[in-house]
Amino acid sequence: MTLNRRRFIKCVALASGGSITRLCEQSASATEPGHQNDTLGVLVDISNCIGCRKCEYACQEAAGFPVPPFESFEDNSVFAEHRRPHTKSYTTVNAFQVAEAPAKPVYVKANCLHCLQPACASACLVGALTRQCNGAVIYDAAKCMGCRYCMVACPFQIPAYDYDDPFTPQVRKCTFCFDRISQNGGVPACVKICPNDALTYGKRGELLTIAHERIAAHPEKYIDHVYGETEAGGTAWLYLSSAPFEKIGLLSLPPTAPAKLTELIQHGVFKFFVPPLFLYALLGIIRSMSRNKAVEEPSS
Repeated sequence: MTLNRRRFIKCVALASGGSITRLCEQSASATEPGHQNDTLGVLVDISNCIGCRKCEYACQEAAGFPVPPFESFEDNSVFAEHRRPHTKSYTTVNAFQVAEAPAKPVYVKANCLHCLQPACASACLVGALTRQCNGAVIYDAAKCMGCRYCMVACPFQIPAYDYDDPFTPQVRKCTFCFDRISQNGGVPACVKICPNDALTYGKRGELLTIAHERIAAHPEKYIDHVYGETEAGGTAWLYLSSAPFEKIGLLSLPPTAPAKLTELIQHGVFKFFVPPLFLYALLGIIRSMSRNKAVEEPSS
């Protein structure tokens, strides 16, 4: 049986559609939250943070990045500007002056919150970002194709891209010290070094219980809300604060996970292979029109 152009285009279109559908199914499976409260997490009690930045030091050391001298993290001049996690530091501490706490700055640790239904994993077409059963959202550089959709998808604006490496650039973000927490008794490096009990590590359900108990015991101290309990579908990292979250760099987000919307669109669009068929049909029409035009034009 000969394979004419029409049959070839049809076969390629069907193959492409099937591949894209499988990728969508893979991204969907990556966002299933599973037993949300049995996975691991960290409760950040912002009122206990003293801005020592020891978590930054421990994070860089655990990640294998070049680490400045320990004493350099005592430099408070960095608080003059808002910093976000970057390719050589998966976490940063920022200082905020708010009316609710005029006596001293409010220090807030920023890093990947490890969403229960991560938008970054949902947006990744090749499965380079996946949520593990213990709650960590990790990255496989070998699979990454550098599209950076994860950076656009993240509602917390966390992933950074290693633009300085032209040959093997990577997406960079907190790994939740996945290798450490996968071992018995292992804890994230930032939690281990924290000197003031600002970070509590454990099962997410237990952390939520602790958080609500602290709010009930000290209503004058805490905002009556646990940030991350519902935001963007819920996160593994949870926050308690004495100042309104929107004033200390934590975005106001709806409870619906962004992955729910993106996957609904993806699955609806690719369900019947419409985009691949349309694309190849359009290319065929353009090619046909070009050939007809060439035939109609007299040769010089």
